[in-house]
Amino acid sequence: MGHGTMARGDPCAVMGWRGTHSLLKEGAMAKLAFIGLGVMGGPMARHLAHAGHELTVYNRTRTKAEAWVAAHGGRVANSPAEAADGVEAVISCVGTDEDLAAVTMGRDGAFRTMKSGSVFVDHTTVSARIARQLAVEAKGSGVMVVDAPVTGGQIGAEQGTLTLMCGGRDDAIAAATPYMQAYSKKIVHVGPSGAGQTTKMVNQITFAGIIQSLSEAMRFAQAAGLDLDKVFESISGGAASSWQMLNRWETMARDEFDFGFAVDWMRKDLGLALEEARANGATLPLAALIDQFYAEVQDMGGGRQDTSALIRRLKAK
Repeated sequence: MGHGTMARGDPCAVMGWRGTHSLLKEGAMAKLAFIGLGVMGGPMARHLAHAGHELTVYNRTRTKAEAWVAAHGGRVANSPAEAADGVEAVISCVGTDEDLAAVTMGRDGAFRTMKSGSVFVDHTTVSARIARQLAVEAKGSGVMVVDAPVTGGQIGAEQGTLTLMCGGRDDAIAAATPYMQAYSKKIVHVGPSGAGQTTKMVNQITFAGIIQSLSEAMRFAQAAGLDLDKVFESISGGAASSWQMLNRWETMARDEFDFGFAVDWMRKDLGLALEEARANGATLPLAALIDQFYAEVQDMGGGRQDTSALIRRLKAK
């Protein structure tokens, strides 16, 4: 398996993990650390515990870590460094570049105690720059690093059906795979360190464009006096269809936005993509425009609403 997508014949690249259990190392219990027990990290850690791994967890809000341990077992650490001491793998899902830097390279960061041969897997959506930096920082101590942002949302984390886009060396991906399979349906090695994050940016650029076009189409249908149920029935099986249409059309029509991926997080992700584009020379005029549209939704008080709330700015005009 080279850097880039997995080989065409590799089952990891062409089918979900649920169909490849017989090809994977199973039944091996390991000592793991999990850092960040939010709406994504908490369920992911739960899947690892249910798979039989021994977890030490750390969360910035200690009461959340204590509640997780009370429900699922394991041990609460006082710092990322304490959580990482002596474990086979450290897995993180935090918030921003700054959060990730603190839990890895900070005074009490995990890199201070991780042993040679262990692997650090980060599922946060952050910049490619810090993903590459972590790989360099850890190399001297023999720690392998995988940047593995996810897609599939909170539902995917709860159900263990996430898709992971992974950047890192071949040996790092191989070391991380037995753990990552606990909460994913597909794992794709997309390239060297940082490539996981840039692939996630591709996902978010596409995602934002689809939501904007869906919002405009629905608003047009409403202005034309069409029956939205009939419109959906007519177009949802053809070329215009998308995951967003199939899962958000009805809720958008009802002005329901209290679920899913928040506008505030989408703005963070689009900001990362626009920053990376400035560095690599890509032009993202539509992504930049939609980022500003999301800023309008934030100004309307919709920062914590689902990204499909983008339609609100059209209905307000």
